[in-house]
Amino acid sequence: MTSTDMRIFAPASLLFALALAAPPCGPARAQAASAQGAAQGAAAQGAAAQDVARQDPGARDAVVRRFSAGLGPEAVGLVDASEDTEISGPQAIYAGDDGQIYLLDQVNDRVLGFDAREPSRTRSLALPPGLEPTDLIVAAGRVYVWDGRPIALEAADGGLTRSLSAPEAGDEDLARSMFAQTGSQEEPQPGATRAVTPPRANGLVSTRGRGAVSAKVTLDKSGAGARVEVALRGAPKPFATLAMKAKDRFGSIELLDIDADGRFYALAENIPAYAGPRAGASTFVARFSAKGALEGVYELPLTPAVALSRRFVTISPDGDVYFLRTRKGVVDVIGVGFEPMRPGQTIAPRNAAADYAALARLGPSAIAAMRPLTRANVVEIGRAFEGFSWRVSPRSYGGEPDAQCSGFNRVRRPGYLIGHAGQDVRGVPYCWGCQGSLAQFSARVSNGALAGNVCTRDTPRRDVVGVDCSSFVSAAWGLSTHFTTLAIPSITTLVPDPWALKPGDALNKPGSHVMLFMGFTADRKAEVLEASPGACNGRVCRNVYPLAALLQRGYEPRRFRALAD
Repeated sequence: MTSTDMRIFAPASLLFALALAAPPCGPARAQAASAQGAAQGAAAQGAAAQDVARQDPGARDAVVRRFSAGLGPEAVGLVDASEDTEISGPQAIYAGDDGQIYLLDQVNDRVLGFDAREPSRTRSLALPPGLEPTDLIVAAGRVYVWDGRPIALEAADGGLTRSLSAPEAGDEDLARSMFAQTGSQEEPQPGATRAVTPPRANGLVSTRGRGAVSAKVTLDKSGAGARVEVALRGAPKPFATLAMKAKDRFGSIELLDIDADGRFYALAENIPAYAGPRAGASTFVARFSAKGALEGVYELPLTPAVALSRRFVTISPDGDVYFLRTRKGVVDVIGVGFEPMRPGQTIAPRNAAADYAALARLGPSAIAAMRPLTRANVVEIGRAFEGFSWRVSPRSYGGEPDAQCSGFNRVRRPGYLIGHAGQDVRGVPYCWGCQGSLAQFSARVSNGALAGNVCTRDTPRRDVVGVDCSSFVSAAWGLSTHFTTLAIPSITTLVPDPWALKPGDALNKPGSHVMLFMGFTADRKAEVLEASPGACNGRVCRNVYPLAALLQRGYEPRRFRALAD
């Protein structure tokens, strides 16, 4: 396994003192049109008064900072969704040691920062050209972004540049473990196979109150009781044990932080095994006292209208909980309200999403031409799309400039291909509206067809090649017809119990996005393969997500009817 790439920033206080206005974005990045985004943001401002979503009057959420879509310092890069695409926006939020809230605005090639106490002042630093980060953290006094290979960054001339300095010994292991909390991990070497991603070796977390600590999570036999043993890094015994009970069954549990007063914060999921119309999955942050007693929860406002993001919750040094909410035309940073609880009380979140089974719209059964498939066949085909190695010829790369998306100042070309003409790359490119088998893609790209297309709001093009999310899943299921996310329910059955998902099943959000399920990780997250212009940087890739966060966003567990169990 190769070493991981972490990009290191200078300390937060230095970084954001360097720039107050957003620098211009790189010319070869997918960018939202500022005029259109401003109009969308203005329309969204009228909803600000309705952003209090808590049922408990003592636990109200509040919008701390709102960004419209665009390029300026008061905006973030947003690419709105259309059929079979998710909204593409900021992928990560993290609270710095100095109280700054950081947003990874990867669409606009920059990192934004603001003080939650003075949110009107937004600072910005541009990322160096050619970098494609998908996650961001603060660890051991440094800010890191993830790009899959080791690149260190530091502040220079109002932006960021590559750094020759290296992190201190052990800091990369700490950062690697923290990135793995949200599924940011190294890809396997070419030719390597695995059923699901391996668990993190040590569960290290950088905290404000106790420095670097390790967290070991253990569930009881029912899955409804959990213990989190917290120890200083390298210590043989824990200094604290956190215990909690869920109403149904815990999904993933991650220690997020220990604040300046010594209180513990753990991100957790409650996922019921459905047996009928009931409350759905829920995602929350549990807070514990410095002595380890449960004090209460912060329930995260996840709904089907909220787009996917890699890292969507963070804890400030003072213990405030912030949630990243991306919706059509607007991004909100929300201060999440607190609901007090008694030590030992069962956590039964009040704001759980509706049962996704009630949202399913089953159409008449469809007949599709296919070849007989087993789950092993589906997994093999899916991995082949993700691991396919091919050379990007000049004809497949296309000419410059590549701004061919009408109504947008952004590019046609998927991000992972930018700057790689004449080089070997991994993965079939994302191409909205495209379809076909891996053999068909290989033949067309070998003949010089343009590779990939992320113009998801234009009419699908016929002079490009690749797969979009639903055509990838259709191909993995051996279908000769492209079934969109709206049509997938007609050839599948709903899996009533999400814990019963098997490799080769799907997580489908009708009208938006679909993922091929590959298995559960050791820490109860969902490993998937997907074709995505944002989450995969414009290709078929492997990702790991908390299961409840997908269910609450409207993803339905689906099983292809012709798949042999």
